[in-house]
Amino acid sequence: MSNYLPPEYLVRIDEGRCRRCGECVRGCGFGTLAFAHGAWKDAMSVFKHDQGDLQQVLARIKENVTDRVVADHHKCVQCHYCVSHCPEGAVSVQPNPLAYRGNHHWRPEYLKNIWRQANTGGMVLTGAGNDKAYFSYFDHMVLDACQVTNPSIDPLREPMELRTYLGARPDGLELEPGPGPRGAVLKTRLAPAVRLDTPLVFPAMSYGAISLNAQKALARAAKACGVVMNTGEGGMHEDLYPFADWMIVQVASGRFGVNPGYLRRGAAVEIKIGQGAKPGIGGHLPGEKVDEGVSQTRMIPVGSDALSPAPHHDIYSIEDLSQLIYALKEATEYSKPVSVKIGAVHNVAAIASGVARAGADIITVDGFRGGTGATPLAIRDHVGIPVEMALAAVDDRLRQEGIRNHVSLVVSGGIRHSGDVAKAIALGADAVALGTAALIAMGCRLCQKCYTGNCSWGITTQRPHLTRRLDPDRAAENLTNLIRGWSLELKEILGALGLNAVESLRGSRLRLRGVGLPESDLRVLGIKNAGV
Repeated sequence: MSNYLPPEYLVRIDEGRCRRCGECVRGCGFGTLAFAHGAWKDAMSVFKHDQGDLQQVLARIKENVTDRVVADHHKCVQCHYCVSHCPEGAVSVQPNPLAYRGNHHWRPEYLKNIWRQANTGGMVLTGAGNDKAYFSYFDHMVLDACQVTNPSIDPLREPMELRTYLGARPDGLELEPGPGPRGAVLKTRLAPAVRLDTPLVFPAMSYGAISLNAQKALARAAKACGVVMNTGEGGMHEDLYPFADWMIVQVASGRFGVNPGYLRRGAAVEIKIGQGAKPGIGGHLPGEKVDEGVSQTRMIPVGSDALSPAPHHDIYSIEDLSQLIYALKEATEYSKPVSVKIGAVHNVAAIASGVARAGADIITVDGFRGGTGATPLAIRDHVGIPVEMALAAVDDRLRQEGIRNHVSLVVSGGIRHSGDVAKAIALGADAVALGTAALIAMGCRLCQKCYTGNCSWGITTQRPHLTRRLDPDRAAENLTNLIRGWSLELKEILGALGLNAVESLRGSRLRLRGVGLPESDLRVLGIKNAGV
C-alpha cells in the first residue's frame, strides 16, 4: 500500500544555479538528497550483464547526470536546512500540489494517516506543538492603556521592575524592633524562592529529547539573563554543573538521573505529573537517541528505550504527592522550592488546589499547545484544553480558597511573543515559559519530526555529525537576544498600562478585554468585553 502515500513535499533543484558543492546532500539529516551518480551506479549494477544498445544508453545518461543532485521526495520533512544553507539559493521545498478529491470531512491529512496506519499498524507520532486551527484566546484579548487621567510611564526614563520570585509567599509580614537605622527586623520566616530578573523561564526539555549543545545554549542564556531553565526528565549532564544555580531539576515518573546530588544541585526541584502536549500518558525516548552521554546522565544502558510510565508508581492520591513533595524538601534540607507540573485538563483548578495544599511552592500549568519531542498525534490534537482557560480557572480557584499566595504559577504552552506573556501574567501567571519559541530562536523550523532523531539543525538529535552543527555559544546569544527583546517589549507594555512593576500586572484582569468572545468564555476568563 506504500504507493497510496504520495510525498508531502517536493524538493526542487535549480540546476542552472546549483554549483554541485554538496552542502545540501551533506546537510540533510533525513537522507533526502543525493548525487545522481549513486542512483545510476545502482542501475548499472542491475544491467551489468546486459549488452548492446541499453548499456550504451545507460552509459551516456551516466555521463550527463553524474553530478546532478536528486531528491527522494518521500523522505523530505520540510525542515528547510538545505534551503537555508545552499550558497546559491538553488534549493526550494514546496508542498506537493497533488489534488485530492474535495471533502470537508475527510481531509487529506486524515487520508494520509489512515494509509500510514494501514501500512504499519502503529501509532502516528509527531513532535513540537499542536498545529491545528483551534481557537486562540490570546488572539481575542487586548490590553488596556493609560493616557490622560491615568498617565502612562516611559520605561526609558523611569524605573521599571521586571524582577519576580517563584515560591510560596507569606500571607503577611511580622516585624520586631531591632538595631540599625531602620529600627526593625523581619520576624517572618520566608520560604525559599527562585529569583527571576524577568518573568520568563525555559521549560523542561530533557537531554536526550534535545542535544547537549541545545541544553548548553539554554543554560548559558539563563545565566546571562538571570532566569532559569529546566533539565527535563533526563538528569543533568556534568557539563551543565557550572550553571546549576540557574537550573530547575525535574523528577518524572521514570526517575531518570535522579539522585541526592542531582536534587541538591539545582535552584529548585520540579515533580512532573503531566504535560500539555500529552496529558495522562507517559514518555518514550527511543534507544537510538540513548548514546553514551545520555546513558550516563540518565543512568540507563546505552541503546535502551527510556520509558516513563503514565503515573508515578508511588503517587495515586494527593496524599501520596504530598509525601513526595516533603521527601524532596527533606532531601534538599528545605533550601529549595518544590514545583509540580500539570497538564491543562478540564478539572485543572481542583487539581491545582490539591497540589497547593499538598505543599508545592510552584505550580506549572502546561496547555495543549505545548511542544514535545514525541507524542501520539491523536493525543496531541484532541486531549487537553487551552492554557488561557486553565490559567484563569486555577488563579480563580486559588484566590477563592485564600491560598493564592501559597504558590507561584508558571504557565506554558504555545507562548509566541511578549504580548502573550503580558496577557498570561494579567490572567494570573507569575512567570511564563517559552519552549518552542526558544527552539525556533536556535534554528528550529517546526518540521515536527523531533522523535526521529534526524534533526538537521542539531537540536533534537544525538547523532554527532548533526549535533555539532549547533554552536551553543551562537545559540545562547540568540536566546539571550530573544529574552532581552521580549523583556524590553514587556516594559513598554507595562508603561502603557501605567505600571512600573510586573507584580502590579499579575492577576489584574481589569486590564484585559475580550474581542469577539461569547459571554460564557468571558465569564471563565474573568474579563470584560471590549468597550466596557
